[in-house]
This record gives sequence, C-alpha cells and structure tokens, in this order.
Amino acid sequence: MTSPSPITTATAAIPNRKKLFIRTWGCQMNVYDSTRMADVLAPLGYGPAETPEEADMVILNTCHIREKASEKVFSDLGRLRLLKNEKEAAGQKMVLAVAGCVAQAEGAEITARAPWVDIVLGPQTYHRLPEMVARASRAAGAQIDTDFPVEQKFDLLPEVSANQGPIAFLTIQEGCDKFCSFCVVPYTRGAEFSRPVAAILAEAKRLVAGGAREIALLGQNVNAWHGEAPDGSSWTLSRLLYELAEIDGLARLRYTTSHPRDMDDALIGAHGRIPALMPFLHLPVQSGSDKMLAAMNRQHKAELFFRTADKLREARPDMALSSDFIVGHPGETDADHAATMALVEKVGFALAYSFKYSSRPGTPAAGQPLQVAEAVKDARLQELQALLRQQQDDFNRACVGRECEILFTGPGRHPGQVAGRTPWLQPVHVMAPAHWAGRLGKVRIDAAHPNSLSATLLSEKELATA
Repeated sequence: MTSPSPITTATAAIPNRKKLFIRTWGCQMNVYDSTRMADVLAPLGYGPAETPEEADMVILNTCHIREKASEKVFSDLGRLRLLKNEKEAAGQKMVLAVAGCVAQAEGAEITARAPWVDIVLGPQTYHRLPEMVARASRAAGAQIDTDFPVEQKFDLLPEVSANQGPIAFLTIQEGCDKFCSFCVVPYTRGAEFSRPVAAILAEAKRLVAGGAREIALLGQNVNAWHGEAPDGSSWTLSRLLYELAEIDGLARLRYTTSHPRDMDDALIGAHGRIPALMPFLHLPVQSGSDKMLAAMNRQHKAELFFRTADKLREARPDMALSSDFIVGHPGETDADHAATMALVEKVGFALAYSFKYSSRPGTPAAGQPLQVAEAVKDARLQELQALLRQQQDDFNRACVGRECEILFTGPGRHPGQVAGRTPWLQPVHVMAPAHWAGRLGKVRIDAAHPNSLSATLLSEKELATA
C-alpha cells in the first residue's frame, strides 16, 4: 500500500495560478487516478502544491481496503476543516474534495458528518471534476457524483501527462466481476471494463516520449483484460504485451494485479518470449486452504496456484513471485492456516503482503458466522509474516554477487548515489550521477539490506526515445 503523498505531476494548459494538493491512499490504481485528476485540473490553472497549507484545492483520494479506512479519512477531514476555516477567515477559499473508494461507498455519510466538504466523487467520475469545481464555487452544499460511467471517463479524459518519470503507470482495465467475499472493489469500482487497444498504445507511446522507460499496466483484474482492436477483434493481455514491447525506447513491462484464474498459457508463455516483460509477478492467492478459497469465492483451488507457479518458472527460470494473504477470514481454522503456511513454504515468495481479515459493510463475509477472534488473527498473522519476511530476506541475499540490469530512477539518499530498480522490483542504490535517471545500467549486487540492495556499477547505456 502506498503512503499519503502529494501528486506533483500535472501539465497545465495555462500558467499555474492555483495550487492543488492530492493525498493518495491505496494501490497503484489510486496513484494513477490521482495523476489523472491533476491532469484534468491543470487546464483550470492548478499546479502542484507540496502541502495542504499552500493549496487552493485539496483532494483526498481514498482506499476502502484497509481496516477503518473511512475513520482515517474523517480524521483527516477534521484537520482540514480547521485549515479551511483559517483560509476563509483570511479571505481565501479552499476547495475540499473526497475521491476514491471511500467516497463511492460512503458519499452520503461524508456529507452528513463533514458538511464542509465541497465535492464527493467516485473513481469513475473524476473526468467531471472541472464541472464540479465550477459548481462548488457557485453554490453552497457538497457536489456529489458517484455514478459508474466508466466508458465516458476514459473517453473524456485529456491526454495523460507524459512526465511521470522513468517508471510510469497505465490503467488498461478497471472494475471487478469476481466478487470475492471480503472485497469492496466490485461495489466501488463497478463491473470489469477493458480499454481499447488503440487508446492504450497511444498513451504508452506518449509516456515513452515523455521519458518513461518502464510501464506498469494496471487493473483490478489486469490479466482479465480483453480490449477491442482497431479491426474489431478482441485482444488478450498477452497479445497487448507483444505489441507494447515493440515501442522504441520502452525497456521494461510489468502488469498488476492479476488473478490466478486468469493466468492462461499464452500469458505465461509471454514471460519466456518477451525480454522486456520483467521476471516478477504479483499474483494474490489469499489462502492455501481449498475450504477457505471457496469461502472467499476465489473460484480456484490451491493446486491451480501451484501449477501456475511451476509453469511461470518453466517459462522464465528467474521468475520471482509476490502475493497477498488474508488470515482470519470467517470460518478459518488452525488447519486452514496450516495449509496457507504450507503453500508459502512450497511456492516461495520474493515479496508478499499479508493482512488480518477485517469486515467490510456490504460484502458477503461481513455477515458470516464463525468470525475469528482478534487474538487468534494476530497470532496467525505474526507467524505468517515471520515466514514471508524470512523468504524475502533469503531471496535478497541470494542476489548478492549476481550481475543484473537496473533502471535508474533518480537520486539516492546519500550524495553521489543514484537509486534504481532490479528486474525483480527491488530498490537498489549505486554510486553514479543522479542525472542518469532513465538509463539502464549493469551492476553487481554487493549487499542485501533490510529494504534495499547496494551494488557496483559495471556499465551503463542511454536509451533512445521514440
């Protein structure tokens, strides 16, 4: 999960006269959405603000996945109310908006508990932000828009800002039809929608022309993408990846988040045939127990995950996997937890995210019996996280002495350092000029640290742009 942070990429059509601060919680999809909201507001003269205090507009782009997500939003809104009042007392105006999944799920609650909020908008309506800002400046009362016009959103958004940096994100699919028992995404993001091929390729080329050397394709179920091609046919994700890999100047491709059920043989095979497709895949499994996978409505068994992991490693021997796990789903027993531990031991993960189950109103699991006690969930999570952390440390230590290519992303923490990412998404730092961001360099990994690697530069190259 990402930490709250300002969005600082916007391409203004007119000189910046106003300041915009966006605080983002959640997945990379939310980060992408925040960037697009900045793009939408740039023609109105909004440029980036580093803090809420200097902003004329503040947007909280929310996520409903974590426990007590809405309460954290209301806590932030309480602090922003004081700032808004201070600005009004000084004769200034600050527009306050709540966007994202909490806004979608609890729009009425937000306006009732925080009437000082000017705009509430769901994930599918931020293309209408300029109109909502105009209405908010003319009329009292919150402007609320939580419809699901996903086709309109992508059709009406301006061209994506091309200056995301060496690593860029590109949404190709939104929504979910899986209806896992614990998840709110189908209710906050709507049904699955795949963007057409032409729009994706055009956006990717703009990103590369703007300096992107790696593109991560985003979707709630990204490997379920099936976009319409210009000739009217339907492409799968594997076909799209082959096409994207032909873009001059694009060195790396990734995609997230995937569902095990949608990992077909063509997509698995692409990992062995497309050099630009990085050998690192995030593939959430949630549990190793078939009983719990059924209770979660994951629509596959543990054996499918084992076969998929084996096939991926056959196609790409250096493939590393990451995953998501939930402990303490209603009905989970000690035996079910042991099955999850056994899956982790058998598969092995370079990275993983694990959470205690927490009830989400409106989801099927929220009303199920046999809720697991908090103390039991705590104990199971600690045991699982200890194993996952050990596997991550083992994977990082196994990289010491290896030579690999990294993508430089910007300055490191210390003078003379530049930071980058390995093919397996590990942060790495080397002694090199900071202006090398956007180049690739061959390095030798020297040491593994708790959250990064250090390396020695062996050679470097600068990529040609499209």
